[in-house]
Amino acid sequence: MGNLLFGLIFASALGSGLMAGLFFAFSTSVMAALSRLPAEQGIATMQSINIIILNPLFSLIFMGTSLLCIIIGIYSLFKWGTPSATYLLAGSILYFVGVFLVTVIFNVPLNDTLAAVAPGSSEGAKLWTQYLASWVPWNHVRTLASLVSLGAFVIGLRKW
Repeated sequence: MGNLLFGLIFASALGSGLMAGLFFAFSTSVMAALSRLPAEQGIATMQSINIIILNPLFSLIFMGTSLLCIIIGIYSLFKWGTPSATYLLAGSILYFVGVFLVTVIFNVPLNDTLAAVAPGSSEGAKLWTQYLASWVPWNHVRTLASLVSLGAFVIGLRKW
């Protein structure tokens, strides 16, 4: 059981790191580049990204890490008092709340709203400004949460 749990924690660390890198790229370059384009082009590009990103590999990493965090979070409660439990619980909560829930509650609805607008419309241009003002800060939250989650899992593994 110990080796299995170690592997699950290691996989969660990798998943958190992969998501941190993805979100970091969007926070530091992709969204800034899209914001410099005319609204019609920025909208069309982001609509395309939002379709393409829903692929099996992304889903496996995003959802798989979320599921592992639930398992590890529960495990850490049963092992409370061990050197790694606090870090494992913190990493699990950070990822699940700061990545999974923020995505589901904030970023996905914004993406769905953007998907419904015609890129060249005046409504689209207005929405694009609002989209960037809301989506980007929530992506910063996801970036930070996944990065700190990675750190917590690494420390938890070191104290294993």
